[in-house]
Amino acid sequence: MNFQTYLAYFEDILAQEKPAHPYDNPDYFNYAKLNWSRMNRWLKHGELTTEINRKVSNIEIPQQWLIITEPWCGDASHVIPFLQMIADLNPLITVEYELRDQEPFQINNYLTNGGKSIPKLIIRNQKGDDLATWGPRPADCQILYGKLSAEKADFETVKVALQKWYNENKGKDIQEEILQILNSIS
Repeated sequence: MNFQTYLAYFEDILAQEKPAHPYDNPDYFNYAKLNWSRMNRWLKHGELTTEINRKVSNIEIPQQWLIITEPWCGDASHVIPFLQMIADLNPLITVEYELRDQEPFQINNYLTNGGKSIPKLIIRNQKGDDLATWGPRPADCQILYGKLSAEKADFETVKVALQKWYNENKGKDIQEEILQILNSIS
């Protein structure tokens, strides 16, 4: 699916009186509501750096980006807007969205430490060969997550700490890491 189809899918979940699994669970439904708000805030107010603008605008060879995600994913609500805004800078970048929990389950080929962590970006060439992968979150945010996990912090503590990290970082690390990847494959 493309970004517009993903947004429509996301919005449809929120509009359902009795949403399908897993959104029939109030926790998942509330995550999706909150993530919709976060994602739209970044789409409206997120800013791309001059460096990422320059690099992506100068891409001359088509790339295919696959983004594996789910509306319930908190990290995705902060990451997806920046990935989409970056891709939108150049018509040679096509983006396809795939849901982690639905076929074809490509996430199984891109595990993070043995887990199906999302969001996951896979950058491919015109032939469909993988050039690079990224995700599920920026390196410094992953360090914070690892630290909190090692301390056995409860879910609420982790959620609040990651939210604060993303809000303070404003997408800078996402852009820097994607810039490094693009520099390495060009």
